[in-house]
Amino acid sequence: MRRFVLDTNILVFYVREHEVCRLVEETCRLTEPDAFIILSVATQGEILSFAEQQHWNEKKMTALQRMLDALFIVDISGSDKKLLQAYADIDAYSQGKLSRMSSPFSARNMGKNDLWIAATAHVTGATLVTTDSDFDHLEDVFLKLAKITL
Repeated sequence: MRRFVLDTNILVFYVREHEVCRLVEETCRLTEPDAFIILSVATQGEILSFAEQQHWNEKKMTALQRMLDALFIVDISGSDKKLLQAYADIDAYSQGKLSRMSSPFSARNMGKNDLWIAATAHVTGATLVTTDSDFDHLEDVFLKLAKITL
């Protein structure tokens, strides 16, 4: 089974039925039966906020809810020590301050939700699908990345 964690921007493209979905499908084949799609609860919160702010109509909200209902959502919970440690390690690494690993770049400030999304991909061993460059420095260190170039 192939596992994928979706960044919020990918969900937005799917709900909007944007042409970027074709690129995602060519790259990742997310709609095939062996693809297991995972979301961080941070992504769920981000897209619900985005939908509200953009005043999505009933059709888009229904499509979004159907999508969310079909995906496996990883909660941020104090009981998941691996997820919490991954968040801490990725944040420290991004700041160039992870004691057991040097960072070959200058410090990067990641958004807190992006840290949760990256930690989710790391802990689940899933490929993170995004169009953003925010995760580039983590590729092959903490996670596999499927970066869709627009």
